[in-house]
Amino acid sequence: MVFIHPSAEVEANVAIGEGTKIWRLSHLRSAASVGADCNLGRNVFVDVGVTIGARCKIQNNVSVYEGVTLEDDVFVGPSAVFTNDRTPRAFGAWEVVPTVVRRGASIGGGAVIVCGVEIGEHAMVGAGAVVTRDVEADRLVLGNPARPVGWVCRCGNVVSRAESRPDRLECDGCRMPRAEVRNGHG
Repeated sequence: MVFIHPSAEVEANVAIGEGTKIWRLSHLRSAASVGADCNLGRNVFVDVGVTIGARCKIQNNVSVYEGVTLEDDVFVGPSAVFTNDRTPRAFGAWEVVPTVVRRGASIGGGAVIVCGVEIGEHAMVGAGAVVTRDVEADRLVLGNPARPVGWVCRCGNVVSRAESRPDRLECDGCRMPRAEVRNGHG
């Protein structure tokens, strides 16, 4: 069953997967697609043609503009925003530049994701970061502009602060190597 709060606005031709919840004052524009078992918090804006995978959690006051794709299991913290034009003006045509957030990635509250980047699988973007470049899978990035500061396991714990990727990406808590996660065991 899909739950849509009475104050939410869902335009025509929006696909919403089973078990998804859309809360107060959210707005989903036409041709958007939201997968199964997602949770969209209060005042979430999903623009025309945006694709959101299954089991995503998008917290309050997030704007997901046209050109953005969120794969399965993505977390977006409160008040994060995605841009979609590198040279926006109030006049003239817009050039929508695609942005992709890969499976299992997390974006902290208040982060800004500048269009045209790819955020890799299980990467973690810290709160308030401004992402202007691609983020590798399993990378932790912080700051403005966002810079790599470590590596995280699938559950988000920091496993290394080294610059180069460690041989194994697992923490003491989950003990599940990345190869197992990719094979559908995590």
